[in-house]
Amino acid sequence: MENLIPTISKLQDVFAVVGSNESKVQLPQIIVVGSQSAGKSSVIEGIVGRDFLPRGSGIVTRRPLLIHLTHTPKDAKERGEFEDDWAQFEHLPNKCFTDFDQVRLEIEAETDRLTGKDRDISDVPIILRIFSATVVDLSLIDLPGITKVPVGQQPPDIEEIVRNMILSYIENPQSIILAVTPANQDLANSEALKLAREVDPNGHRTLCVLTKLDLMDRGTDALKVLMGQVIDVKLGIIGVVNRAQADIDANKSVHDCLNDEKAFLKKIYPSIASKNGIQYLAKKLNKLLILHIRETLPDLKHRITNAIGEVQAELEAIGSPIIDKKKTFLQVINHFSTSYIATIDGSSKNIEASKLYVIIKKI
Repeated sequence: MENLIPTISKLQDVFAVVGSNESKVQLPQIIVVGSQSAGKSSVIEGIVGRDFLPRGSGIVTRRPLLIHLTHTPKDAKERGEFEDDWAQFEHLPNKCFTDFDQVRLEIEAETDRLTGKDRDISDVPIILRIFSATVVDLSLIDLPGITKVPVGQQPPDIEEIVRNMILSYIENPQSIILAVTPANQDLANSEALKLAREVDPNGHRTLCVLTKLDLMDRGTDALKVLMGQVIDVKLGIIGVVNRAQADIDANKSVHDCLNDEKAFLKKIYPSIASKNGIQYLAKKLNKLLILHIRETLPDLKHRITNAIGEVQAELEAIGSPIIDKKKTFLQVINHFSTSYIATIDGSSKNIEASKLYVIIKKI
């Protein structure tokens, strides 16, 4: 079972290239959804244990970021080329990054390559793999934050564009929705939960992450929310403490921030501290994803088998590969003419003329 997540991750990479959202094969995956400044970046960096995501005002994540985390034991690292954590991008397969500041710069550069620097967005994903001894095997898709007002050269309908992009991912019934919501805002106004409810009205595949627990109004707490007494989310509600901007400016490590989070939870929420926090969230997601993959595996296998059969039938209809183009060109022309006439008079039983036309164009 330990190979389930890496196997699905490889399939995700393939479908990300060919267009997974239009594919008949819908894969189990975790989709991170939240408004701007909800704390998505801090949650993901806490899970990874590294500071590597772009930050700033407005929409910072402007392309889907597909993150594959691979648990790599320390003894395996010592036998390999790197003794520390490292990262690789799909678009730079021969380059390894050990400096995670460079990972951030590469994400920004690759984003700008398609979208420019005017804050536009694109649905073409960036694929990133991170290898570390401190992570659990996990795959996450980080999407642009939900926004209301266009910035810079963004189109006036940017809200609708982002919303449609998010829906195209979370509409997949095999996906797990990680709805990131700040604790210092009314949960009833959560944009992430609102979108999740549209495609998952019963909350069966939604997990809520309540961020910024330490920024709630003095004299209030989120105990009832975290215990599920305010809103019903079947996969649960997990509270976390984000890295403050002051911590980032002071170059405070993610590890130290996680220790501060533990101390805060034990002090303010002692009865439920063990079932909250970033580290608990990472383990919970790992277990949820494995369980979800196991449940959907029979149907996934069936759909992949059917898709392979359809492609195989189409290939057989097209015919065997053309090796000697000069000798077979006349045969293709004849076949095209026959099929075209048959298509017109309605007696066609073979391949459509349009497919033969594609073959001729390649010749």
